[in-house]
Amino acid sequence: MYAVIVSGGKQHRVREGETLKLEKIEQETGASIDFDRVLMVVDGDKIQVGAPEVEGAKVSAEIVSHGRHDKVRIIKFKRRKHHMKQMGHRQWYTEVKITGIKG
Repeated sequence: MYAVIVSGGKQHRVREGETLKLEKIEQETGASIDFDRVLMVVDGDKIQVGAPEVEGAKVSAEIVSHGRHDKVRIIKFKRRKHHMKQMGHRQWYTEVKITGIKG
């Protein structure tokens, strides 16, 4: 059984027991959260596709940790102009473990 949820403007395909990194969620570690924006639920041959969301479907998860991704380097370079600019960015994330899918 798996589901497709929306979190942080992105769509994620999740299974029960799976851990994944989402955009930062402002709750403490160990808290449980529910994702109500479920686009699709698949249970064997039974497929429920929402328009746009599946009614009554819910995915529950537990927050495992917070952290930051690896640094992404941005380099702007113009040849023969003595111009080079370097920047970096580290995005915050929240790691969650899917505890249940209800559809």
